[in-house]
Amino acid sequence: MPSTRPTRSTTSGRTYLDLQNLARKQSRPLLSVRPRRGEQIPSLTARVARASNPGGTTAMWVRDRLDGLWCDEDFVGWYPRDGRPGLSPAQLATVCVLQFLLDLSDRQAAEAVRCRIDFKYALAMELDDPGFHHSVLSDFRERLTRDDRADRLLDLALDRLKQSGLVRERTRSAPIPPTS
Repeated sequence: MPSTRPTRSTTSGRTYLDLQNLARKQSRPLLSVRPRRGEQIPSLTARVARASNPGGTTAMWVRDRLDGLWCDEDFVGWYPRDGRPGLSPAQLATVCVLQFLLDLSDRQAAEAVRCRIDFKYALAMELDDPGFHHSVLSDFRERLTRDDRADRLLDLALDRLKQSGLVRERTRSAPIPPTS
């Protein structure tokens, strides 16, 4: 059995672990998107979240004001048509927003999805949903870096924020002449 210690390859300069990770990524099963639309927050999740956080939290604010920022249909082109059903990319994008807002690592964000009621509320998850492994977030961000997906997703989000009235178009004002 080969060692898992990083050792330099004499031919390519890659470490053994680099090659192991490359092989692992190539052997991952294909994921497909089964679009979810109009996910409602489960009633028990909503009741418990509101009772335990009457003033709300950042995650709850994101859900209450930005629900519908993305839907799974926005990500269909990112995934093959055939394959085992993957996690909701709209939910993963929302987790990435929360991760940024709350300055969380991938592990902390995945743990928050697994353990925090307000995250379950924000993602419209049942209270007993087990969440996902933290590596899913880096895989999602890797998909985001391909082509110009990040820019298109941001443009889509900005359009929807403008439509909802949360963001206004900036208008240029006339320059103020200097006074002497």
